[in-house]
Amino acid sequence: MRALLTSSGVRNDSIRDALTGLLGKPIGESTALLVPTALQPFPGGPGMVYRAVNGTGPSPLAELGWKSLGVLELTVLPSIEESVWVPGVRAADALLVCGGDPLYLAHWMRRSGLAALLPALRPETVYVGVSAGSIAAASTFVETYVDPPRGSDGPLKSEKAVFGDAERILVTGQGVGLVDFAVIPHLENPHHPDASLANAEKWAARIPAPTYAIDDDTAVKVDDGGVEVVSEGRWKLFRP
Repeated sequence: MRALLTSSGVRNDSIRDALTGLLGKPIGESTALLVPTALQPFPGGPGMVYRAVNGTGPSPLAELGWKSLGVLELTVLPSIEESVWVPGVRAADALLVCGGDPLYLAHWMRRSGLAALLPALRPETVYVGVSAGSIAAASTFVETYVDPPRGSDGPLKSEKAVFGDAERILVTGQGVGLVDFAVIPHLENPHHPDASLANAEKWAARIPAPTYAIDDDTAVKVDDGGVEVVSEGRWKLFRP
């Protein structure tokens, strides 16, 4: 399986070209399924999901001009026979995994059966992650929370930490292990003040794998086991 892990979607020509290259054909000839699950646990989540689906959200995915686009909501899959939803996932050219809460997303990727299915998908299938969708692709990740995360989502470790003038809960979580590195998105984004370069270095020190801190104009591309950074912005690789 191929992957394109982003902070904020397909925001520039370099990332779009990387996606087209992974697909092996134009986006207009490719089918996709959008996974909005990570948006659900937030206040206003239904509205965020609607904007992600209709292409008016902040992270370009649905509006790229796909041949066809469906919605795969992971929380409903345990109540549906696998024979109903698995063929559609296997047939899709791309899985577009939205941002939001990475602990919640990783939990439902496992509970729904999608995490177990990913390694068995066609080699040319492309996993496109945005923010939490990129974070959850790792085996281990680190993220900050204002409120304590739900224990049912499986944080491996939680600790209080101060970033600037703000106190946060620093959580180490278990992802789905699709890739053998980790991603810290939104590097130096003023709307994500926790994701400064200095803080990214602290987070990466808690992750036993190479960790890419990437800004919103950068993506990490995985093709046949090779890893390449595609960027019109700023990024940094931290070694364990």
